[in-house]
Amino acid sequence: MKSILVTGGTGSFGQAFVKRILEDDSVRRVVVYSRDELKQFEMARGITDSRIRFFIGDVRDLSRLRRALSGIDTVVHAAALKQIPIAEYNPDECIKTNIGGAQNVIDAAIDSRVSRVLALSTDKAVNPINLYGATKLAAEKLFTAANNLAGANGPRFSTVRYGNVIGSRGSVIPFFRSRASTGQLPITDPRMTRFWLTLEQGVEFVIKSVGRMQGGEVFIPKLPATLVTDIARAVAPDCRHEIVGIRPGEKIHETLMCREESRNAREFDDSFVIYPSMHDLPSLVVCGGRPVPDGFEYSSASAAHPRHVKAVLEAA
Repeated sequence: MKSILVTGGTGSFGQAFVKRILEDDSVRRVVVYSRDELKQFEMARGITDSRIRFFIGDVRDLSRLRRALSGIDTVVHAAALKQIPIAEYNPDECIKTNIGGAQNVIDAAIDSRVSRVLALSTDKAVNPINLYGATKLAAEKLFTAANNLAGANGPRFSTVRYGNVIGSRGSVIPFFRSRASTGQLPITDPRMTRFWLTLEQGVEFVIKSVGRMQGGEVFIPKLPATLVTDIARAVAPDCRHEIVGIRPGEKIHETLMCREESRNAREFDDSFVIYPSMHDLPSLVVCGGRPVPDGFEYSSASAAHPRHVKAVLEAA
């Protein structure tokens, strides 16, 4: 990666990614592309590196994306509308950003002769039950199919898919810690399990995936998983648990790879890689790793174990 643009670059991931990538002396330019001028102003105040550039723009704006991608060789697409209730009440807006915006990134990257484009996705794209998840599934499919549009000499497009980021806004761990003094913790469902990764781990996995992608893959990191109640007991062992019920659009367990996808997946030491079911993508070579067992599903339900709790809380 020499010249990099990150959409949604002022978000939690974007800021951590930019900070990490600027540690690489071989990087010539980093462009932060986002629509929030205040966040860009605040981010710029904390970075003195002359290689960074800030572009005000929306992924819905194709012409602005084309201008921003001039001279760029790598794109990390992190921009999205992510709040599940807001997406349900404003479905057209979510579709315009998460699906239309993804297609604009694809079209602009092809027009600008970018080398590689990696999109960030979510566990909610697997067997989606809410609009946000459905839009991210559609975006994943667009990015896979974009390799056919680009042709053998065009950009390569792939996706990274992961779940909860420890300590991020809305994460349950800081919420439990804030409520520990009350003597009572609200629990949506005692069966609930979740995968966990740190923001730094997510950034490193994205960087690694950019380096190994050929086009069309979905990269999934192997992650620790726990019962949410195990986390609650470790954070506040003396608190009583109040079962408040699952929220609309929420799942009991997270799934990062479903059984149907496992037919096209291979397992590596640190990850799973789902290869596209259509094998006519240019230059794609399935190599390395081990075949995934028939009917395998990568779910937090089967991956959860109490031994992961300590590491998760230390990372938080």
